[in-house]
Amino acid sequence: MKIVAGNSNRPLAEAIVAHLKIALCKASVRRFSDMECFVQMEETVRGEDVFIIQSTSFPANDNLMELLVCIDALRRGSARRITAVVPYFGYARQDRKSGPRTPISAKLVANLITQAGADRVLTLDLHAGQIQGFFDIPLDNLYASPVFLRDIKENSDINNLTMVSPDVGGVLRARAIAKALEVDLAIIDKRRERAGVSEVMHIIGDITDRECIIVDDIVDSAGTLCNAAVALVEAGAKSVSAYITHGVLSGGAVSRVASSPIKSLVTTDSILSTEAVRVSHNIRQLSIAPLIGEAIARISNEKSVSRLFDYSAA
Repeated sequence: MKIVAGNSNRPLAEAIVAHLKIALCKASVRRFSDMECFVQMEETVRGEDVFIIQSTSFPANDNLMELLVCIDALRRGSARRITAVVPYFGYARQDRKSGPRTPISAKLVANLITQAGADRVLTLDLHAGQIQGFFDIPLDNLYASPVFLRDIKENSDINNLTMVSPDVGGVLRARAIAKALEVDLAIIDKRRERAGVSEVMHIIGDITDRECIIVDDIVDSAGTLCNAAVALVEAGAKSVSAYITHGVLSGGAVSRVASSPIKSLVTTDSILSTEAVRVSHNIRQLSIAPLIGEAIARISNEKSVSRLFDYSAA
């Protein structure tokens, strides 16, 4: 087994290999003066089981192209099997036609990864489960929920806790965590006029004097998240925290969260944190390196990864 790190999130790759007690494969991943991507493996990969760790986060197009070139370099280097480990799968929000003459970009990216030569994909908390069907190669979609569960148990009063889904689409995710913790569930009914802009219409469930935790897969501009936090506080919530898998946090998202009623925003390190995130007083990250490292080890050893989906193990 060999692990190759792209440039999108090298600290995560280093944490994964530290968990596995192996070294990163020596590789040169760099840019020409016109920003063309160039990749060269500096050690043999012939006949090896190779995993490429590369999130397609900002800059999404550059990181996606880097992933594709890495896959091609490994295929031409005669790697036995190539697994694209994509902790954050960019373009996942474009999983259907949202209007006339619009693309399904998630399917296009799936095709690109497959045609480049990947044999399988390992990812975390896809925005929509049906994206798994966009791939004609095996895909393992891990969940950050067990990682979140351990942290919630350590830092929250379970007896006065309510899990909150920020929209109808996230109910399954929030319900699974609420069931594992044996706590109540609330749902926010929101109206989205256009991308990045939403309005809270109703809150379904009793959240009066309760500690509320919003659970979702992506926080980007944080507008929806902050609006939900304000609505929960105005409806009588005692406090509001959030556990979001992928902290995209673009634009003024960090300052927006800092000035909101959100007591704590917890994300994973699926995306490399910016300096603004690192110094924020109410944003912190949990490491998914042990989770992904265990999945990599199980895939390489041809063992089941089902145990990693067991919430009771959290």
